[in-house]
Amino acid sequence: MANFNIIIEKDEDGYFISEVVGLPGCHTQAKTMDKLIKRTKEAIALYLECEKPDIAIQSKFIGIQKIEV
Repeated sequence: MANFNIIIEKDEDGYFISEVVGLPGCHTQAKTMDKLIKRTKEAIALYLECEKPDIAIQSKFIGIQKIEV
């Protein structure tokens, strides 16, 4: 079992969107946070089944910063 960091955003239509840090292209969306977490876990499982990435090398999550330009 491995731990993954995800980024969660909400789009203009009200959907929650998750992106799995460290797994390129691994993302999903849902109307509720509960469904989003369930679907994200499913997406990670499918990604690992298909891609077989080296998950031994994981980055350490520091945080998220919002900046204005």
